[in-house]
Formats: sequence, structure tokens, C-alpha cells
Amino acid sequence: MEAGIEPEDIGQNPEYAGRLEYHGDKKKDCTLKITDLRERDSATYKFRFITDQTRGRYYGDPGVTLSVTGLQVKVTGGHQDKTLTCSTTCTLTDNPTYIWYKNGHKVKEDTSSLDSDSFSDTDSYSCAVKGHEDLHSPAVYGPRNTSVSVSPSGEIVEGSSVTLTCSSDANPPVQSYTWWYKKNGGEHQSMTGPQHVFNQIQSSDTGEYYCVSQNEMGTDRSRTMNMDVKCE
Repeated sequence: MEAGIEPEDIGQNPEYAGRLEYHGDKKKDCTLKITDLRERDSATYKFRFITDQTRGRYYGDPGVTLSVTGLQVKVTGGHQDKTLTCSTTCTLTDNPTYIWYKNGHKVKEDTSSLDSDSFSDTDSYSCAVKGHEDLHSPAVYGPRNTSVSVSPSGEIVEGSSVTLTCSSDANPPVQSYTWWYKKNGGEHQSMTGPQHVFNQIQSSDTGEYYCVSQNEMGTDRSRTMNMDVKCE
């Protein structure tokens, strides 16, 4: 361990809650069982024992490195001709059959690729290998629940600093955020990125703002937020 850096006690990490089983005897055997493995469990694990002596903490170097891999759906192609590919870094034998799911319901048994010209932004897709249907890939889906928040909240006064933040749930993660505003009867694109920052906001910035989030699966628009800038 690096000097001065306290290691994480995974027993106190909520990510491992209910998934740890200690099979050691706290004397010579330090066996630990992790159930329901996830890709984010990939890490180097070390046991530690603590004595009643000053600086009496000892680690089992170099530890055990755990690498967890699983199925993943990759998205390629354009908006109208997407291809979904079920892939894994594991070596699969016997030319496996893949099962495809739409919104959690089985829709097709096929090869590792799924072609369609009718994917919906609002649907989610996942895959599994036949015979191991309990091990689904994470679902891929277009942006959803896109929303805009403003900081600081409350009355907005001319000359103050204001930040609009766009957030969205998506897998794969959002690739781009685009901001739009409406005023004086027109609609205009203003900025890109998850945040729209006004360092010194002006009364002329009063208007209706919304953002559009996009990933490989589709797009989603937030509700319109009315921003009223008060003169000092």
C-alpha cells in the first residue's frame, strides 16, 4: 500500500452488501467468497489483519487481482440502420446461439448481431447466451428522463452567475447535449455540453430553455424551463 493511504474496507461498502461470505478461520485461512459478481468488482483484493501494537497493521501483498467480464451490447451504424452486437471478452465455444430481449422480453434467437431499421428510442435491448439466460448483458437504450436544473435556485438577478445543467439516463452514456432557447417568437441553438453557464446573466437572457440529449440509440428532449432574469 502507498504510505498514508488507507485501503477500502469492502465490508463497509454498500456495493458489496449481502454479497460477501467469509469462510476463513481468522488464524491461517483468509478465504472470502463474493457472490453475484459484477464487472465493477474487478480490482486487486488484499486481506488485512490488525494487532494491538502501534502501527500493527499488515497487508497480504501483492494481493489477488480479479477481472470480471460479461456480455455487452455494442451499438454501431446510423440512426436508421443501427446494428446491435452481443460481445464478450470471454472465449465461447460450440458456436453459441444468442437470445435477444426487448424491454426484458425475449424477441429473437439469432447470431451475435441484431439488425433492424425499426429500433425505438424508448425501448431497451439486451442479450444472453442460450443456456445461460440468467446472465443478461446490461440493457442499452436511448436517453430518457432528460431534465434541466438551475443553480443557484430562487430568483435570478441580472449580473449574477447562473448555471443550467442537463442530465439524462442513457446507456451507452450520452454523447452530446445541445441547448435551445426560445424568445421573441424564435427558437435558437445556443450551446453544447451538459452545462450552460451565464457568468454575468443579463435581462436579455430571459427566455425558455431546454436541452436535447443524444447517444447511439437515440435522442430525448427535456421539458422547457422558463428563466426570468430580474433587473437590479
